[in-house]
Amino acid sequence: MTREEIVEKVNNFLVEEIEIERDLLKDDARLKEDLKIDSLDFVDIVVIVERNFGFKIKPEEMKDVKLLSQFYDYIEQQLSK
Repeated sequence: MTREEIVEKVNNFLVEEIEIERDLLKDDARLKEDLKIDSLDFVDIVVIVERNFGFKIKPEEMKDVKLLSQFYDYIEQQLSK
């Protein structure tokens, strides 16, 4: 899966299922502060990522993921394993 496909899939579920406005989805957007993703949203995201990408997010691997671009990177890295 290409980076563009990952970005498109992630952005689509953030808009459709987490209800984030599409114009907020920029690479440098901070997940908590800018996108207002809270712990309940994160639980949903874990399930959505598993369903869409076929792997489970490990919370300890996400501790340094602060920006949307880092989230894309994380997914890309997991898919390349």
